[in-house]
Amino acid sequence: MVERMCHVCRTMRPKSALIRVVRTPDGAFCVDAVGKIDGRGCYVCREGDCVAKGVKSRYLNRAFKCVVEQEVYQEVVRYAGEQ
Repeated sequence: MVERMCHVCRTMRPKSALIRVVRTPDGAFCVDAVGKIDGRGCYVCREGDCVAKGVKSRYLNRAFKCVVEQEVYQEVVRYAGEQ
């Protein structure tokens, strides 16, 4: 079983229990539903308050060391709500 660390709560979880956000080589950000898109990835828990805490603390800005647009955070919240 492959495990990754949630960037917000710093706990190790199975990759299937996390949401992956990717910065592609061309600089675009997207939620990676399959877990195989090329680029730098960052993980956050699907359950609990991690998504809300992450959006509030702007965790993607720290993870990718750049300013991430609000639309990307909204996409993560929408994706977490669908699951």
